[in-house]
Amino acid sequence: MVLFRGSWFFTFWDECREGGLRPMDSEQLREHAHKMVDFIADYYKSIENFPVLSQVQPGYLREMLPDSAPNHPESLEDIFNDVQAKILPGVTHWQSPNFFAYYPSNSSIAGFLGEMLSAGLNIVGFSWITSPAATELEMIVLDWLAKLLKLPHDFLSAGQGGGVIQGTASEAVLVVLLAARDKILRRLGKHSLEKIVVYASDHTHSALQKACQIAGILPENCRSLKTESSSNYALSPDVLCEAIAHDIAIGLIPFFLCATVGTTSSTAVDPLLSLGKIAKSNGMWFHIDAAYAGSACICPEYRQYIDGVEEADSFNMNAHKWFLTNFDCSALWVKDRNALVQSLSTNPEFLKNKASQANTVVDYKDWQIPLGRRFRSLKLWMVLRLYGIENLQCYIRNHIKLAQHFEGLVAQDPRFQVVTPRIFSLVCFRLLPPQNNEDHGNKLNHDLLDAINSTGKIFISHTVLAGKYILRFAVGAPLTEERHVTAAWKVLQDEASVLIGRL
Repeated sequence: MVLFRGSWFFTFWDECREGGLRPMDSEQLREHAHKMVDFIADYYKSIENFPVLSQVQPGYLREMLPDSAPNHPESLEDIFNDVQAKILPGVTHWQSPNFFAYYPSNSSIAGFLGEMLSAGLNIVGFSWITSPAATELEMIVLDWLAKLLKLPHDFLSAGQGGGVIQGTASEAVLVVLLAARDKILRRLGKHSLEKIVVYASDHTHSALQKACQIAGILPENCRSLKTESSSNYALSPDVLCEAIAHDIAIGLIPFFLCATVGTTSSTAVDPLLSLGKIAKSNGMWFHIDAAYAGSACICPEYRQYIDGVEEADSFNMNAHKWFLTNFDCSALWVKDRNALVQSLSTNPEFLKNKASQANTVVDYKDWQIPLGRRFRSLKLWMVLRLYGIENLQCYIRNHIKLAQHFEGLVAQDPRFQVVTPRIFSLVCFRLLPPQNNEDHGNKLNHDLLDAINSTGKIFISHTVLAGKYILRFAVGAPLTEERHVTAAWKVLQDEASVLIGRL
């Protein structure tokens, strides 16, 4: 409802409530956004006061909030009060300096400012014409990052390849799997779908399994190849060759290999060069998942871990894990962008435009699953510019140094064992059972994990390696300092002493 009064248009918002919050008003935005920034800054200032792992029970929030939305506006102050009293107790604080679980999910001032700007502009950049800057900045920034990682020229946008920001590594592996599937089916015919085979190690992220389910790959054609502690859980080229030879002999068609640089369980690094040559000789698509450890490879001394990337068809790293870029921002590069476009492109009449029809621009809608997409390159651009390469390298090195410090503390206590060699900033370790009674070892470490996390002082997670329950200590939160690592070790020692004392 719009009423004309003199030279002004008055909307229904004025009629409903004079001085209320409008859908958009520059001065109201300024006022409320300042309050929100203050609230967030105060949160970070006091973040160490919260239990790292939320201690609430399932369903807690439904008992604290109304059954339905309010009929009339409420104040921002009331909402802040509810966030403090009702929401924050149910938050696990990923940005806490005492968060050592899973892998990090970095936040930073630069990343936050980029998110603010993206939210403010609020474009939906599915094609070049919908916001040329969004497409072109993404191409440029991913070229910057590719050069920083010393990726082959084939992955740059000047050629047939290029980079694209996906939401997560799960989306990245899905789109390249679909591209690889359709590429081989165009050559062999759709009837071959039931014969094509995917290969990866048994420590590859479960995202690949989900991607195979979505892509219609038969479960029995998904090879999870066993790794051994003797190779630090890296995929053996000999084991891969044997599996491929067996499948070819029974009439199956190898078509996709996923290697990992920094597995989730233990940061295992698959031998990329050897695996890539095997993939190429068998006409397979070779994808590298470096979601976590890819960030470390901006440091010259860690670049060696992606040697062999020149053999890959696609490469992925998550800038939102360990690169100070707020979630979500998963960088994917491909050598042949047409493979993605042929698999994922749609061209309805209502999206046709001169630039796209002339094939002179990139339309990122054809490189991803959804149509709509946010202006995510802004935050990566701001991270690279506001911090610079040298500071980003120092940031990575500092976390690795802190992990070395923790590894040393574990090694000094004979009750504990470092289970796998530390490569980056993850330490895998366990509490040894008394009298080396392995029957009780898994329960002992499970109980230790529960005891530690229940304190709220730190949060760590676990994995299973060679049948043994292993504790994971991943350093990577932006606020973490040596004192936090040392204090975390003290918590671990104290809780271990209590458990052992009860045996």
